[in-house]
Amino acid sequence: MTLKSLDNTEFTASIIQAVNGMLLDMLAAVARKDYEDRRRRQLQGIEKAQADGKYVGRKPDLKKRANIASLLKAGQSYSSIQVTLGCSRHLIADVKKGMDTLESAQI
Repeated sequence: MTLKSLDNTEFTASIIQAVNGMLLDMLAAVARKDYEDRRRRQLQGIEKAQADGKYVGRKPDLKKRANIASLLKAGQSYSSIQVTLGCSRHLIADVKKGMDTLESAQI
């Protein structure tokens, strides 16, 4: 049994492949750290703005919610309400949940 010796080109290619793999791993780690740092700083900014009362989010569209509630009471399906008003199923479900909570509180 004999061992095949590596010539220079095979040896060089394997070294280059290893170095390229290490560089890619390092660049991926740096990119991930940068992403996490940006997310952390963004959250810190949002928390500070919320504490200062500057970041309150969008106010609910009461007119659209009232329209959804009236269509739900009329027996319309989620899909028809979605097409009619151009809203998401999540918003419809949220309005329905609010209606159910309100009805159970009145009983």
